[in-house]
Amino acid sequence: MLHTFILEQIRRQGDAGLSFADFMQQCLYHPSYGYYMQQRERIGKKGDFYTSSSVHHVFGVLLARQLAQMFEILAMPDFTIVEQGAGEGHLALDVLDELKRREPEVYAALDYCIVEISPDNRTRQAHLLAEHECVRWATLEQLKSVRGCFISNELVDAFPVHVVEKHAGKLYEVRVIEDDGAFVEKLFPASAALRMHFDSLGVEPVEGNRAELCPDAATWMQQVAEILERGFVITVDYGYPAAELYAPFRLNGTLMCYAQHTTNENPYQNVGQQDITAHVDFTLLEQTGARAGLVPLYFGEQYRFLMGLGFVEELMRLQAQTTDPGAAMALRMTLKNLIVPDSGMGDTFKVLIQGRGVGEPELLCSRSVADIAASFTMDAPK
Repeated sequence: MLHTFILEQIRRQGDAGLSFADFMQQCLYHPSYGYYMQQRERIGKKGDFYTSSSVHHVFGVLLARQLAQMFEILAMPDFTIVEQGAGEGHLALDVLDELKRREPEVYAALDYCIVEISPDNRTRQAHLLAEHECVRWATLEQLKSVRGCFISNELVDAFPVHVVEKHAGKLYEVRVIEDDGAFVEKLFPASAALRMHFDSLGVEPVEGNRAELCPDAATWMQQVAEILERGFVITVDYGYPAAELYAPFRLNGTLMCYAQHTTNENPYQNVGQQDITAHVDFTLLEQTGARAGLVPLYFGEQYRFLMGLGFVEELMRLQAQTTDPGAAMALRMTLKNLIVPDSGMGDTFKVLIQGRGVGEPELLCSRSVADIAASFTMDAPK
């Protein structure tokens, strides 16, 4: 059904076909047949991919610690957390459970608002979070003058992207056309808007390379900045600063498809039945936020973020509660996925924190590895 629908859209556009961004938009967000809009298992063992919050609840536990500090910094009677793209609600549940258990003052002041476009996900979230009365749902457009923190975890990587290539010194856009009922690509000269996107970044793909760009990410960051009256924005996703994202060695860009825990680079197969993602340009998010009045407070790999918030201490606490050596080993193997580089999520995932009206506080997550080692030395028995 979705394949036929997109073919009809292409035919209406004539020879120019669809931009890849429009094609990706339909694949993921068509109201009836889009990947994120259908009733299906997407996250976890029975789904197509894992997120940090689906790996282990410790991710939400540590994030809750950072949120508790932000509540203290703001020093206000109310504290709104807005989470956009909350999946099935596991991160929200882990954060809320931890705050209720360890930070009752924060929990009592909490308004937890979820922005979610998927009806299937909203149903799952409502079921999972039923015990937390502070949870509500809204659209971005309904939110005004938020004081608290805006969270997203693996949201921006699923925004539709344009795909470009550079040949003979000129930038071309990849567009999707039809060939006997199949989706094929054709290059067209890039629009002025796409060229200006790279001009503002100060970097662009090199000769012969393919790359993605996501104007929707800038639009989204602008919206978030306008909504936030005072507080923080935490963006967790896989990606790079622009200079690394568009580095010469990245010949074919970062576009990837996920289905049943396998990856492929063909977005034109199984439309609506596989996830399509591209790595996030964190320079774009930081620059857009800065123009809208957001101050960058922290940027680093996920493993540094989690280590600063007490990952090692939490691992030791959990191991101390486990008497079975096999279970302890399984725990370590599970949690290592959150921090180990290359094979895990440790350095591919980045964390960007921006703020408005909060000064330049020393955030808990910014604690250095040296500080962590020193704290263990001081706590060690003499």
